[in-house]
Amino acid sequence: MKVSPSYLLPPMPEALGELAELALDIRWSWSHSADALWKRIDPDLWRLTHNPWLILQTVAETKLEALARDAAFLAELREQRQFLRETLESPCWYADACPAVPLKTAAYFCMEFGLTEALPLYSGGLGMLAGDFLKTSSDLGVPVAGVGLLYQQGYFRQVITAQGHQVEFYPHSDPSQLPVLPVRDARGEWLRVEIPLPGRQLRLRAWVAKVGRSNLYLLDSNDATNGPADRGITSDLYGGSPDIRLQQEMVLGIGGWRLLEAVGVEAEICHLNEGHAAFAVLERARSFMVRHRQPFDVALTATRAGNVFTSHTPVEAAFDRFDPGLVTRYMARYAEELGLDPAEILALGRRNRDDAREPFNMTYLAMRGSLSVNGVSRLHGEVSRRIFQPLFPRWPRKEVPITHITNGVHVPSWDSEAADALWTRSCGKKRWLGSLANVEEGLKKVPDEEIWAAHSFGRQRLVHYARERLARQMAEAGAPETEIAEIRDFLDPNALTLGFARRFTAYKRPNLLLLDQERLMRILTNVQRPVQLIIAGKAHPRDSAGKALVHAWTRFMARPEIRPRAVFLADYDMLLAEQLVQGVDLWINTPRRPWEASGTSGMKILVNGGLNLSELDGWWAEAYRQEIGWAIGDGREHGADPGWDAVEAGRLYELLEEEIVPCFHDRDSQGIPRAWVQRMRASMAELTPKFSSNRMVREYVERLYLPAAQSYEERSAASGRLAGRICRWQEDVARHWGSIHFGDLWIENLEQNRCRFQVSVYLDDLDPDLVLVELYAEPIEGDVPDRHSMERGEALAGSINAYLYEVILHIQRPAGDYTPRIVPAFEGARVPLEANQILWYR
Repeated sequence: MKVSPSYLLPPMPEALGELAELALDIRWSWSHSADALWKRIDPDLWRLTHNPWLILQTVAETKLEALARDAAFLAELREQRQFLRETLESPCWYADACPAVPLKTAAYFCMEFGLTEALPLYSGGLGMLAGDFLKTSSDLGVPVAGVGLLYQQGYFRQVITAQGHQVEFYPHSDPSQLPVLPVRDARGEWLRVEIPLPGRQLRLRAWVAKVGRSNLYLLDSNDATNGPADRGITSDLYGGSPDIRLQQEMVLGIGGWRLLEAVGVEAEICHLNEGHAAFAVLERARSFMVRHRQPFDVALTATRAGNVFTSHTPVEAAFDRFDPGLVTRYMARYAEELGLDPAEILALGRRNRDDAREPFNMTYLAMRGSLSVNGVSRLHGEVSRRIFQPLFPRWPRKEVPITHITNGVHVPSWDSEAADALWTRSCGKKRWLGSLANVEEGLKKVPDEEIWAAHSFGRQRLVHYARERLARQMAEAGAPETEIAEIRDFLDPNALTLGFARRFTAYKRPNLLLLDQERLMRILTNVQRPVQLIIAGKAHPRDSAGKALVHAWTRFMARPEIRPRAVFLADYDMLLAEQLVQGVDLWINTPRRPWEASGTSGMKILVNGGLNLSELDGWWAEAYRQEIGWAIGDGREHGADPGWDAVEAGRLYELLEEEIVPCFHDRDSQGIPRAWVQRMRASMAELTPKFSSNRMVREYVERLYLPAAQSYEERSAASGRLAGRICRWQEDVARHWGSIHFGDLWIENLEQNRCRFQVSVYLDDLDPDLVLVELYAEPIEGDVPDRHSMERGEALAGSINAYLYEVILHIQRPAGDYTPRIVPAFEGARVPLEANQILWYR
């Protein structure tokens, strides 16, 4: 692979040649040491775009020539280039912790990536998580390559009109002005991959973004050889018709895997970050078929071992589904490449494989194509096991094969300058690059005065930023100059600052705090204990109810007595998010439990000393305790019950009035709220490392990636010999399962709390070694069932392939709690993911 940036830039003096390399490594989005360089070149453009690559393209030649003669600038450039080289070549956690592991690459597929506002390929939390994952992989040296789409327009930009309504705009993103480069092959040609569509081949252009040690590979369909409709396939993020959405997901999954192979990336791990990428499991299997001359079922069984699927969806209704006719139309030619009938592909994406009317579900395809499946918080793992239980009929919910790894955030991307300095003094410069062993201890030693000063500086910066952004927002909406001039008096850098920013949709209940407007107004207009509110968020263009929620807030904030104390900042993006999380005192989050799979916005404030007031949902359900924040909810599910909404809104006001506002404003003689700072310290020290993407990525590597890579190596050896044996086992089990059955059960109480269980089992013609007979009891405490393998004894006289199974247990519970069952078993296979049959006694 070759890339060359020179054709996009003005003539560059030789002394400044290394500026392009710095500008094209998105590591500048979290390592701010080089910010001074870009500010020096064009301070206004840097402030507005934070895009060094755009700055280099627009700077005047005369300015470059002057900088090339500036000794101080050249010295800073050399220092930053040396710093980048040393950083990328320095020892890292992965090399130290996993020196003998042969993992080449984990390919991370996602529909969106939130790396920087200069590369607008995201809409919300899923993209933020994916961007933080790539950044952290770079920090830790984990070999991860991202795969996504390069959108021409991406997600919409929001404007709030003078009447307070949301309006959407879709500005074009010129790829030449983004910090990405075309991928070129060994001959220097722009690399393209193709995927089959009805009656044609779709050509996809390949791009790459450098993210420290990691690469993000991107595809777009805006190639001149495609037809006009096909060129628009990668236009909007989450936009268009079901046809467009299906084609986008084919581009991501099928085209993405082909791109990796074209650039020579050998990936043992294929990580599907949501079901949008599920077609990658088919293309990976097809590639194995071609290389090893194996049928599709063997290829899928071999490659499935290296596939990891992360679900972020907390409700079954939110899964991507497509009409069977639509899938058949678009996948017919591709099915031929797999040697399959389209109906066989459809079966992989259905709960009932034989129901021709059932829609095709991308999440089911991802489940059936992966051996490692996880949710994104402890609660979401429980919810996911409930959602996916229909795929494992009669299996206990606790044994549905879904684990969880709670999300985290890339701390260096979200800390303020003052917070970074505080953490550096207490925990060292490399605090987020290792095991985090001493981070909590180091932060707890910091004096109250330093913690309070660092956070107060962030609040002050947020107030100034909010005034500036609001003034620009009002000017664009055509507000009179007199109203814009008033903004300089809006907000108070010393007031308790509440932050609330997210997608405006019903389940997130963004207007719960607005339920009693008069009560909220009294809180915000208290002169003795000043409180202020900064809100941001977008409603999907087709979500009229969400837009109404936005308008309700803007209408409330138009009240004269409220205007100086509450503002709605339009076009919630990464630049705004960065300022908010660095300056708010209290982050409020009010989703309906359990509809927030994890949530990461509240995690971003932790490093900066912000505190959380949130529903007991997602990550907060496992993070919350009284010493570190506040919570609403009773830990139960209430659905869309207006009565319960009113109860929780009342609790919000009560906490603000009786606990939060007094705690913030209760100061000592030095002006420090000691009780508030005590909570800040506990939250920063305990929660920041626990909910960092450092911890998250290390968990993925140790718990999922490395075992999956080992399993893939075993299954793919000898052209998939083990995978072929697993396929034959699956066929044998399926053929005979309907004929196996239990006979009688005998329970004998022995001395010293021992009990003998015996049961007769009739296995038809199924090899006894292909099943496991167990004694099972539901857990008394915790999540782990009480399971015991029963030993096969002598064959039953006069019967064919029938045996007596036995186990003797020391038990502390009634013998009647235990039930025999039969499940498929094969060494190296994953049950029930690969064989979901189960037979219970009686």
